[in-house]
Order: sequence, then C-alpha cells, then structure tokens
Amino acid sequence: MTVETLRLAPGYEIARLIRGGWQLAGDHGEVQADRAIDDMAHFAKAGLNTFDCADIYTGVEELIGRYRERDPGLQVHTKFVPDLAHLHRVNEGYVREIHERSRQRLQAGVLDLVQYHWWDYAVAGMEQTAAHLMALKREGTLRLIGATNFNTEQTQRLLDAGIDLVSMQVQYSLLDRRPAGAMSQLCERSGLQLLCYGTLAGGFLTQAWLGAPEPASLSNRSLIKYKLVIDDFGGWSLFQQLLAVLQQIAQRHGVALSSVATRWVLEQKHVAAAIVGARYAVHLPQMLEVFAFKLELQDHDRLADVLRRSAMLEGDVFDLERDRQGRHGRIMKYNLNEGKS
Repeated sequence: MTVETLRLAPGYEIARLIRGGWQLAGDHGEVQADRAIDDMAHFAKAGLNTFDCADIYTGVEELIGRYRERDPGLQVHTKFVPDLAHLHRVNEGYVREIHERSRQRLQAGVLDLVQYHWWDYAVAGMEQTAAHLMALKREGTLRLIGATNFNTEQTQRLLDAGIDLVSMQVQYSLLDRRPAGAMSQLCERSGLQLLCYGTLAGGFLTQAWLGAPEPASLSNRSLIKYKLVIDDFGGWSLFQQLLAVLQQIAQRHGVALSSVATRWVLEQKHVAAAIVGARYAVHLPQMLEVFAFKLELQDHDRLADVLRRSAMLEGDVFDLERDRQGRHGRIMKYNLNEGKS
C-alpha cells in the first residue's frame, strides 16, 4: 500500500497521515515507554515517518528523542506554546530557552517544524514572539514555522508581519468543520496548508461508539472535550446517524469506520495531512487503510445529507476554546510548559 505524501514546503515532503503524540502524554493513562519507543519503528517503516508532538505534551518529546537515537532521519513536528500566565514576559530569551529544550529533548540539531500558539490575542507580543522564531530559522536551528489554533484574522496578522508560516494545525472533522470557512479562504489566498487533529474526535468517530448509549460520564479530558463538540453538532441521536452512514460507507469499501472519517478530512480543500493519535502500533494496519480507497461522489452525498441536519460550531477556528468562561474553554489547560494547568 502506498502512503500518500505531500510537499509542505520546497524540499520538505510529509506523509499525509501524521502519527500524533498526545496519547503518549500522561492525561491518557500509563505509558509503557520502552514499548512505545520500539513501536515507533513500525510507523516509520510503514512510511508514516512524520510524528507530531509539543513542548507541552508531558514526556513526549523525550520519548521521541530516545527513538531518534536509532532513526535520526525521522521528521518531527513540535510546538512552541508559551504559558498563558507568562505571555506578558515572553521575550527572545524565553523563546530561545524553550527552543533549546525541545532540541535537547528531541536530540535534533534542527527542528523540522515548530508550530506556534498564543493563548490571548489581547496580550501584546504575538508578532514579536513569532519574529524570534523567524530569527531561529535564519540561524538554521529551525527549518519551518507553522502555527496552531489561530483564527483567520490573527493568522492574517502573522502573515502581514512577514512570518513565513507554511501550515496551520487545526481541529477538523465531520463534527467540527470550522476550518472550511474563512480559514480555508485564507489558505486559498496565501498557500497556507492545514494539518488536522481531532479527525476521529478523540475516538468517538470509531465503530466502538456505534449504537452505544450516550455516556453519563467520561474517563479523560479528550473525551469530555469532544463530547461537547458532539452536543454542539446536534446531539447524540444525530451523531449516531452519522456513525451509521459512516459504517455503511466503510462496509462498501471494506475498511473501518474510522478510515472513512479520516479520508473525508483528507479530501477537504487545503488539507495537507491528518494527525491521528496512537500510543502503540497495534492499530497501524487499520490506520494505513486510509490510503487504500477514496470516497466516491455518492459517499460524499450521503455524508453531506447528515451534515445538512447538523449545526456548525460557532465562530472561527478555536474561538470557542479561547473563551475561558465558556463550556469549551473551561476544560482547557493553559499553563503546561511549567507543569501547571
């Protein structure tokens, strides 16, 4: 099976399915470190040689760094997410300190892609902080700059400030289609490409939830987060109708329900890759199914029929999550670089 690839920037090609690292952080339960590191070789050998992580994913940069001792050619996308509590004091020294820490953790002389986030647009310094990343790029310790979870207006501000963004990492799925609006239009104008997380809504868009009763409680913050998305989408009943259609399409193509959900995201405009989390390699064969088929017109039509009966999440990309008093914002953790929430 041939893994689809895409040129994210001149001289830099990525697999269109990126192995996500969030599930290797502590929020999802105990991680068997040696097993996780050994299993990274299976992903790379299969052609999924681009991994996504972050400075704020506890322990994940270190795990990937230990694997890179064996495979220094692995492509790694990390993030630069200064704590909300310290935005007011972010300066060149702060940026360099976090950057050097990521290089050491990942055992990388040059970071392939650093994806920048700024928690509060009202705090001054967003463009200047991005300019410090640009300086690191010019110095040669950072290859490419992306961003994550900016809305369209603020992304344009960064572009207008001369920041060479190649990508925007956004939440994008059948349940959350906010990037298809203004952000997609900006991509059309600027050449920016989307790297998409949440394509399986934390595991909700899998067969495990087909026909399941609405949960009264959930085991981790990821599921709580995406259950709020389901509520805004149209509720549990409509969500089950979506799963039923996904399952029918999956059976016709001979693949898993989750593969159809991921394939739908890959076929949206300006999507470079989908980021799919995996703690171990046990689900790798199923993940690769996404490259074994393409959705046909009748598949898109059937899914569109369900989507027409759903509600779009309010606002632009990540606007709901930035409201710290709102349902989506209250569950976020804003100060993880120093081990706080």
